[in-house]
Amino acid sequence: MTDLQQQSLLVDLNAAQQLHLRYIAKADATGPAVFFMHGAVENGKIFYTHSNKGLAPFLARLGYRCYVADLAGRGESKPAIARGAAYGQTEAICAEIPAFIDKIIAHSGEFPRFWVAHSWGGVLFNSAFARFPEYIDKVSACAYFGSKRSLYNRHLGKFIKGNLIWYWLAPKYAQKHGYLPARQLKWGSDNETIKSHYQSMQWAKVLPWVDSDDGFDYGAALRDKSLPPILHIAGVKDKSLAQPIDIKKFMQESGLGLQELKIYGRSHGHHHDYGHIDMLTHPQAVRDQFQDVQAWFARHA
Repeated sequence: MTDLQQQSLLVDLNAAQQLHLRYIAKADATGPAVFFMHGAVENGKIFYTHSNKGLAPFLARLGYRCYVADLAGRGESKPAIARGAAYGQTEAICAEIPAFIDKIIAHSGEFPRFWVAHSWGGVLFNSAFARFPEYIDKVSACAYFGSKRSLYNRHLGKFIKGNLIWYWLAPKYAQKHGYLPARQLKWGSDNETIKSHYQSMQWAKVLPWVDSDDGFDYGAALRDKSLPPILHIAGVKDKSLAQPIDIKKFMQESGLGLQELKIYGRSHGHHHDYGHIDMLTHPQAVRDQFQDVQAWFARHA
């Protein structure tokens, strides 16, 4: 019998949309709240399974109260992305993240002190810090798994997954279907709206970090700010989506705060050569990067 409980919390974003937030904790937990954000063509399941595997259950067993988000239309948020869905990452940054935070505060009684992201989720989190600088001092530390904004690496896989698929094929599929059917195409575990794909595609190019809706300049907003301490996690087999060069460029445009990059693979003394997805899902992660996330949070508690 597990010592953890899982519960679905529902957030009414507006009259037409309901967001899903998965709560994972011990029954009597009183530890700090942790906010988890998935990346593009994903949902919150990157952080947990119903059988309590993954990073969120790992931290929950240590006493943390974990809250795993599904962005609008992804995972168990309703309705699922379909033709005509008009929202994108601007809405995720300006409306959905604040709504999740409000729900976490209402449920836990405190602002989420630790933030965890995978891939594009780290870009959304830092964008939220730029839009809502009042969040910064309330967060003790962050851990980002394979988070980058623009792709600088020149690996062959980057040209296939980035230039060929994300920049060329994906817009064609999105226009044909009215949304990007990434799950059906086996490009990811969830779909994207036309707008969310377009906006992330523009930022993945080596272009300014500026919002296409209102021109808000995230890079300029963060230039002189110190964000919470961020542990950046890279995998030695993550050759196309988040090489160290890509992560370092993201770190450089993310303000003045403490940031640390660690690379995970056998050549660095770890138990597995990790890639972009299995840095969170491989069984050996509990012996490697999960331990370092725990130590990072304890260090900055």
